[in-house]
Amino acid sequence: MKKTIFSCLLTSSLLLSSCATIISGSKQNVKFSSNPASASVFIDEVEVGKTPFELKLARNSEHDVLIKLDGYQTYQTTLTKKFNAWYLGNILIGGIIGLIIDPITGAIYNLSPNEINAQLNAGTVFNSTKKGIYIAVALKANPEWNKVGQLEKK
Repeated sequence: MKKTIFSCLLTSSLLLSSCATIISGSKQNVKFSSNPASASVFIDEVEVGKTPFELKLARNSEHDVLIKLDGYQTYQTTLTKKFNAWYLGNILIGGIIGLIIDPITGAIYNLSPNEINAQLNAGTVFNSTKKGIYIAVALKANPEWNKVGQLEKK
């Protein structure tokens, strides 16, 4: 009977010793969407897909995010690391192994934000073909500007 109790306690302490790794995992799902849709998403300068989609990213590092669509200004943000409270389970349960494993796997962190919805604004359009390079710029009118003239269509 003592051996059974001892083996159950030993097994549970080993299984529960990495609380954040077991509960959260070393990767986190992050959702990407944009308005308008079908924008290219770059994570750490590598194109990973087009909006809308979801991707699992490693928790142990911060990630630079760019969302690009021709004719629109590029949306830029950073996914930052925040403390994962599940790591405290190692202290409460006495998971000495988890105090080491969770930081190594990155499970000690959560990425923030876990969902990105980029509202893309009209901006500079750049297009190159064999015939040349075409650039168009769309400016937003500042209400403080004074109108000095009007172009006419022919």
